[in-house]
Amino acid sequence: MKENSPIKFLDLKAINQAFEPELSETILQISRSGQYVNGEISAKFEKNFADYIGTQHCISLGNGTNALELILRAYLILGHLKEGDEVLVPANTFFATFLAISNQRLIPVAVEPELTSFNISARSLEQKITKKSRALVLVHLFGRNAYSEEIKQLIDKHQLKLIEDNAQAVGCMFKGVRTGALGHVSAHSFYPAKNLGALGDAGAVTTNEQELANIIRALTNYGGTEKHKYEYIGTHSKMDEIQAGVLNVKLPHLDKNNCRRDEIASIYLDRIDSCHVTLPLKSKPSPLLSHTWHLFTLLVSNRERLIQYLSQKGIETAIHYPIPPHLQPAYRKMNFGKLPLTERIHREILSIPLHPSLRENEVSTIIESINKWEGK
Repeated sequence: MKENSPIKFLDLKAINQAFEPELSETILQISRSGQYVNGEISAKFEKNFADYIGTQHCISLGNGTNALELILRAYLILGHLKEGDEVLVPANTFFATFLAISNQRLIPVAVEPELTSFNISARSLEQKITKKSRALVLVHLFGRNAYSEEIKQLIDKHQLKLIEDNAQAVGCMFKGVRTGALGHVSAHSFYPAKNLGALGDAGAVTTNEQELANIIRALTNYGGTEKHKYEYIGTHSKMDEIQAGVLNVKLPHLDKNNCRRDEIASIYLDRIDSCHVTLPLKSKPSPLLSHTWHLFTLLVSNRERLIQYLSQKGIETAIHYPIPPHLQPAYRKMNFGKLPLTERIHREILSIPLHPSLRENEVSTIIESINKWEGK
């Protein structure tokens, strides 16, 4: 790193260079093959990823939002959901989680998080369950597992469908089971910035339910179960062969890279010592990661000043997310009730750099800069 080089929030170029020359060779082979969609490479990825997650089925598709939408649409087709049903969802999440629910004419019911984990609160969840509740979209936000025995008890008691949003937590585990295999079905994203990122957009669904998998696969192909025969009103959402090839190269290295993220997060947690910021909850030491640290987030009441201060030090930051879904203009006609914890998080949250290519001296610079900040 040059002396005055900025510390990037996310350096995708450096991250992907670590997979060379295999990455370029794979792309070249696919470009010469003449098979760019619906080929052996995407089929291989589906098998590899299902084996990794620990499910019987994996359906590759265009992106993570499509994955959530088609899960919900398949449940509508199966009769497990009907238009107007309530789907419980963390209030503290990315907008696309709400969007997927609304696009299927279902009602998102926003549930407050725990301030320590940023994930959904089991106590708040229980308070929001009604006779119209049919499913829970459980978001493993920022890479931290959100599943718990309390959540499981509520799912079983109220006979809810458990849909995991595993977009940010691939590789995470709960008691030896990977997120993405804890619920009835799971949506995954391979957007380039994710821990397992493609070189474009891509996503997947994992499940052990055969009929559900069959319908979702048909929905990715306009609703067709065979060529020129369409059983459902579907869409077109495919993972192309190049993205599948890239993911096949990267998948065997995912656990190692997640462990590197965990190492950096542990250094932050041990060495950042400032009364002006609140650190995320520390995970229990374990070789089975319960947090894959897609993002490392602080809470700081004087956020804009810290952003400006770190920028002057050459340190890039990001906000995940500045406006919560329930306050977005698209939902101005809906009444989600009071969500003070979510709104506080969105006012104060700040993400600092954390990725496998971050150098030791960069980590030290970030820590020293935060520790020297006077809070103004």
